[in-house]
Amino acid sequence: MPFTGPHEDRLAIRDLLDAYADAVTQCDAESWGATWAPEARWEMPDYPEFPPQEGRDNIVGLWVEAMKQYPGIMFQAWPGSIVVDGDHATVRSYTAEVYDKDGQTMRDRGEYDDECVKIDGRWYFSRRAFKNIHRQQGPKGI
Repeated sequence: MPFTGPHEDRLAIRDLLDAYADAVTQCDAESWGATWAPEARWEMPDYPEFPPQEGRDNIVGLWVEAMKQYPGIMFQAWPGSIVVDGDHATVRSYTAEVYDKDGQTMRDRGEYDDECVKIDGRWYFSRRAFKNIHRQQGPKGI
């Protein structure tokens, strides 16, 4: 079953995912960074220009620079699976992004394989690994 564990924890992890998506759309580095555990890891193997990062400060630093390439982004995310085991969880989520770049409208869809950890009663991402599923581009606005 893709959704197991206490309902309150699964809801809190959904809130974490929503907070992450909102922070991306708002381009809010402070709120985005607050979704990560201090010793987290972020991997995006489909983007070699963004090497894996260890630690919240390094992750946020890379994100701030990366976001310069995604002006006006609209980012959505939803869970495909949340499996809670005590203070740890395994999550699979999907993303849809729309942004304009170089006169084109880009539509990216992807998948995150995540690990989350509960610290002092709050859930954080402890590891996120992203892969592309689909990319579409067309004239701006289409």
